[in-house]
Amino acid sequence: MADLYSVQNLRLSLADMTAKPLMGAAPLIDILHGLSFTIPKGAVVGIVGGSGSGKSTLGRALVRLLEPSGGVIHFDGTDITHLTERDLRPLRRRFQMIFQDPMSSLNPRHRVGTIIAEPLRLHGFDAIPDRVARALDQVGLPRSFAARYPHELSGGQRQRVGIARAIALEPDFILADEIVSGLDVSSQAQVLNLLEQLVRDLGLTLAFISHDLSVIRRLCQRTIVLYRGQIVEDRPTADLFADPQAAYTRELLDAIPLPDPGQAWA
Repeated sequence: MADLYSVQNLRLSLADMTAKPLMGAAPLIDILHGLSFTIPKGAVVGIVGGSGSGKSTLGRALVRLLEPSGGVIHFDGTDITHLTERDLRPLRRRFQMIFQDPMSSLNPRHRVGTIIAEPLRLHGFDAIPDRVARALDQVGLPRSFAARYPHELSGGQRQRVGIARAIALEPDFILADEIVSGLDVSSQAQVLNLLEQLVRDLGLTLAFISHDLSVIRRLCQRTIVLYRGQIVEDRPTADLFADPQAAYTRELLDAIPLPDPGQAWA
């Protein structure tokens, strides 16, 4: 299977504002340290790690919300590492992001229909009302929700709006960043079921960022484990659970609550 993403020796540094002097620039702190991996077309890949591991930074680099400090990111054969925003714009339709907190990523002054339609207008799509209605259908929301505001929806419904906004553009790749961490167990299961269906029906490639390996196990075929900005494991998810190689992976697995405390992951 051909690769949609090919990443070689990816490095990324950000300004450390906690150490910024009164005068002058803030020093840089290294976040990602020479990451190399691929994401095949149609794959569902998990990116997992604890707080500060660099997983969200990696995700934002993949969709070029952050510009890498070094290395190369190829998206479907195109080097996007240092493309200008003007050159990125035609590609942005093809890689979309679903954010962790839908309440902060959805404009509270806009109705749901406008929220979904705005990216379609920016990218020059036609038949926008029909596309908005179809996106709501695909995420299991009534078309009447197009007239509602985000505050009138539940957390799970708001997250479905975020998903609808992403898939309305007919992307090839979706990055989902901790999108179920703020939901109750029932809503989590519904959103995960929805993602599985969309990947299957639309032929999407998905990268799913989480700190929760039990969610990764449910959804992802392959898992990349990050620790302090480095990849410590990159293996099929079933193999990772059956025989974790890195001590950090074993710590993450041990942190997952089990119904029987004496039980191990099968």
